[in-house]
Formats: sequence, C-alpha cells, structure tokens
Amino acid sequence: MISLRYCAITVNDVDESIVFYRDALGFEVRNDVSSGEFRWVTLGAGSDPAAAELVLSAPHAGRSQADGDAVQELLVKGVLGFFVFQTDDVDAAFERARAAGADVLQEPIDQPWGPRDCAFRDPSGNTIRINQAA
Repeated sequence: MISLRYCAITVNDVDESIVFYRDALGFEVRNDVSSGEFRWVTLGAGSDPAAAELVLSAPHAGRSQADGDAVQELLVKGVLGFFVFQTDDVDAAFERARAAGADVLQEPIDQPWGPRDCAFRDPSGNTIRINQAA
C-alpha cells in the first residue's frame, strides 16, 4: 500500500495562509520550521497520524532565485493547480469557509460525475475544492 504523506502548497504569505487553512478549513499547525530566511509550516487535520499533511511555503523557499521567480509568476496567475479536500458534509464546510472570508468560486452543487462539491481560492490564489462523496 502507498499513501500520500505531504502535499506542498506554495503561498505568498505563510502567516496569512495559516489563518485561512486553520479558520476556513479546520487544519491545525503541526510544525513551524525556519531555515535561513525561509520557513515552512506543516498543518494537519484530525487525529490520524498517518493522514496527509499540508506544507505551506513561499515561492523562493528551497529554490534558486530564478526558479522561485518562475513559481511566483505562476502563483500570481493562479495556475499552480488545485487541491481537493474531502468531507462528510460539504455544505457545513462551505459555510465555515465562507464565514472565514474565503474567496468563493463555486457554492456547493451536485456534480454529474458523482460528488457534491464547492470551490474557493486561498489568499494566494490557489484553487481549493471540497467534495463530499455521493
């Protein structure tokens, strides 16, 4: 068996993003690591120690200036991809995220391929989808 352990999310401002992922999505900070002028923060949800965790870091963290600049440009354009989270109650998750000030892209709808889902942008412009299995 293989499973996902960490998922890296590049953000403009780590502190601003911690607030979003904590207040809008319910994650908690598990680790906050500094390395030189950069830092990354690991967040998790729930008590399952084997569950995947998020790793928030800035575009230049651990990258050359040129690579960091390229990642920053993609982040600004909002084209770094998307992240899909799953919950038992997408409508409650949507209300929590909206109440926390998340930038709503799509209210909860039943998708023709099965799940009920909604979508937001995090403070850096990353697309966040939350779904509930049918």
